Amino acid sequence: MPVPVSDLSDSRAATNALLGALKRDHWGSRAVVRFLGQAADRSARQAARRPRALVQITTLHCLLLALALARQQRPGPRWVAASWTLSVLHLGLLEERDRLSPADALTLLRGNLPATVLGASHWSGGLAIALDLADGRLARHQRTVSPFGDYADSVADAAFWTWLVLRHEPSRTVRAAAIAAWAVPVATVTAISVRRGTMPERPRPALLRPAAAMQGIVALRHFLRR
Repeated sequence: MPVPVSDLSDSRAATNALLGALKRDHWGSRAVVRFLGQAADRSARQAARRPRALVQITTLHCLLLALALARQQRPGPRWVAASWTLSVLHLGLLEERDRLSPADALTLLRGNLPATVLGASHWSGGLAIALDLADGRLARHQRTVSPFGDYADSVADAAFWTWLVLRHEPSRTVRAAAIAAWAVPVATVTAISVRRGTMPERPRPALLRPAAAMQGIVALRHFLRR
């Protein structure tokens, strides 16, 4: 008898079980509803098992909300609320850990730059790159790399840089290249996961990193337009 998804401790195994069931039922409406219900149930159980992480995430997002309210512009509070919801729903990705690491906090700050006063400056792109480098170094130095941090890092990159080019980049070519670098891979991996019924391994090129190169280009162009 298979182990219930809510009882699986490994987040990848739980996700694969959910996706596999969705595929076996041919992605019907009832299967989708069941998939969403089981995923929400597991997320709630995983969050309840990590009260310290839940308090950390809530406290951090309250501070981000204060920075968002100080800006008094869109996307503001809604962006922070979406970030809090996604973070809480994915606490199971912390695996054996019961709290956030400093690297995780920096990643969440980076992902929320568009909502805060920090995102309104001409050097916000440079700040995002600095935070990205800092959280990666911290995670490796403190050995706190986790699926949660990996997931948050990908979402933070896609969210911030896509927002920056759509909001501030006048060149259609640069906007298209940026969307191809960040939004398209996220959509592609999601589509492949649903179609195959299992999560694919994310490619990690050793030399060619088009997204990293795009970060530098977009950040520099944004700074020079001040």
